Amino acid sequence: MIRTRATVSSRLAAVLVALGLAAGAALAAPTATKFDPTLDVQGTKLQLNGAGTRFRAIFKVYDMGLYTTKKVSSPAELLALPGPKRLQFTALRELPGTDLGRLFLKGMGENSSKEAVQRHALSSARLIEVFSGRSKMLPGESFAMEFMPGKGTTFYILGKPQGAPVGDDEFFGMVMKIWVGESPADGQLRDALLGLDKE
Repeated sequence: MIRTRATVSSRLAAVLVALGLAAGAALAAPTATKFDPTLDVQGTKLQLNGAGTRFRAIFKVYDMGLYTTKKVSSPAELLALPGPKRLQFTALRELPGTDLGRLFLKGMGENSSKEAVQRHALSSARLIEVFSGRSKMLPGESFAMEFMPGKGTTFYILGKPQGAPVGDDEFFGMVMKIWVGESPADGQLRDALLGLDKE
């Protein structure tokens, strides 16, 4: 009986280990979206720094890619990096526009000071207006946020710019902190964007 219990225990442990490895493999799985390794942003070549999937509970929400002028592996490096940057998204499920705008604003509020949020109230209002102005994003549809120094942040839906650029580098830093700040929308996604999931 003792041997049987030991055998059962060892088998159970092996199953649990296998399940753990399988779960880890699932979390590290590549995105459904194939992100281009490089992009040209107004004459500047950007490279894919990292890409991952945003989860809410067990549901996939969107795939996201971060493009930068050079590889970075920490939030501090990313926020200090000069030059253009682009956040590229692909919806993986139906996303109401009002929900997107609200969640983006909530993420900025949780990762930036109240003073900074107030300073960029007009730019934030534009972000909400862009996404709330669209009833929903459908699975497979894309949107993006692109920063160009001296010009500001341009929002894109289905590859089309939604009006003129807004804000400055501080505002785009606030936007990036939604995903790489102290209270990121998804910790595993943050690690994927910074390439830490491959270490």
